[in-house]
Amino acid sequence: MSLAQGRPYLAIPGPSVMPDAVLRAMHRASPNIYEGELTEMVAGMVPDLKRVARTDGHVAIYITNGHGTWEAALANTVAPGETVLVCATGRFGHGWAEMAEAMGIEVEILDFGRTAPIDPERLRARLAEDAGGAIKAVLAVHVDTSSSIRSDIAECRRALNEAGHGALLMADCIASLACDRFEMDLWGADIAITASQKGLMVPPGLGFVFFNDRADAVRRRMPRVSRYWDWSPRADPQMFYQYFGGTAPTHHLYGLRAALDMIHAEGMEAIWARHATLARAIWTAVDAWGGEGPLRLNVANPAERSHAVTALRIGAPHGARLRAWTDEQAGVTLGIGLGMSEEGDPTGTGFFRFGHMGHVNAHMVLGMLGTVEAGLAALGVPHGAGGVSAAARIVAEGTGAVLSTPAHPQEVARWG
Repeated sequence: MSLAQGRPYLAIPGPSVMPDAVLRAMHRASPNIYEGELTEMVAGMVPDLKRVARTDGHVAIYITNGHGTWEAALANTVAPGETVLVCATGRFGHGWAEMAEAMGIEVEILDFGRTAPIDPERLRARLAEDAGGAIKAVLAVHVDTSSSIRSDIAECRRALNEAGHGALLMADCIASLACDRFEMDLWGADIAITASQKGLMVPPGLGFVFFNDRADAVRRRMPRVSRYWDWSPRADPQMFYQYFGGTAPTHHLYGLRAALDMIHAEGMEAIWARHATLARAIWTAVDAWGGEGPLRLNVANPAERSHAVTALRIGAPHGARLRAWTDEQAGVTLGIGLGMSEEGDPTGTGFFRFGHMGHVNAHMVLGMLGTVEAGLAALGVPHGAGGVSAAARIVAEGTGAVLSTPAHPQEVARWG
C-alpha cells in the first residue's frame, strides 16, 4: 500500500514550491508586449527587484536559467584570454569555472572542498601575489546548492580591499537570494546573479544580473559584448522590447510581480528570520537522528550552513533508498546528492538534500521531517529517536532563530 496519494510535496532545492498567487497571476491570456499594462508593470518591478538584492545599482533581466547568468556576468566584464579566480565550495563553483573556460577565459580555481566555506585569508594571500592585476574578477558562490555551504561575501570584499586588488567581486546568489541574508551594496559585491526558481518562487526561466557602476565601467571598456548578453540596453532600455533582447517572458513576469508583492508584504528581515528558524528545525532533527545512526549534516558549523538548502550524508545506498521511499510511499520528493560523489559511492547515492526555500512554512518542514523519520524506520536505517519532536520545539520558539549576520539599523531604516 502507498500513502502517496494527494498533493505531492517537492522538497528539492529548486525549482521551489510555487505559491497559488503566482500560479493564478500566470494563468491568463497573452498580453500586448509593446504598450500598456505589461510595460508599466515591468517598469515598476525593477526597483522592487533591486530592493530584494539590497542595491541601488542596476539590474538586467534575461530569459535564461542560472547558468545563463553566469555567462552574462562574464560576457560583460571579462574578455577571452583574461583571468578570473574562482572560489569553489561545491559543484556550482566548478560549474561557473567551466562556463568561463568555455568562453575562452583563463581560470584559476581556489578549491575549499565541499564541507567548508571560502577562507578569506587564503583568498587575500592569493590576491596579494597578483601584483600585476592579472586577475580581472573573483567569482564567489554565496550558497553552493550542492554542498549547502554558505560563504561570507563581505569577507571576500575585505580580502580584496586588504590585498589592494582591483578585481571585480561577483557573487552567485542563485540559491540564496530572498532566503539567506544578502546585502549587495553593504557587502561590496560588484555583481550579483540569481534566477527565478528558488527564493523568488517563480518557474525556471528568468535570470537576473545586478551590477554597480564600477562593473558597468568595466563593461564600457570591453572591446565587444555579444548582443544578447549585453546588459546595457536591458538595464537602460530605450523601448520595452530591449528589456529582454526581444519578446518578453510575459507570463513569468506576471508571476514575478505576484511573488515580489508577497516578498515585500512579508519584509526581507522577516523572510530571513523565517528561513533561519526553519533551517534550525531541520538541523535539530538531523542531529537527533544522527545520534544513533549514519546520518550527518554535510556542514559541521551552523554559521556556515545555508538557510535555503541542507545537504546530508547518510552513506550508500541509504540515500537513494530513502529518496525512493519518501517519493513513492509518501509523496515527498527529496533532492539528489548533486556533485557529492566520493570513493565507494561514485554516483552520490549516499547523499541527499532538503530544499527549504521561498514559499515554505512550518507545517511543510515538519511534514517533510515526519516523512523522513518514517522512511528511516520503514527501511531499517539506524537513527536516533525524537527528531521531529526536537524540530517542533524549535518551531515553537517562533522567532528564536539568530541570523548569522546581524541586521544593520541603517539598512533596516532604508529598506524596511
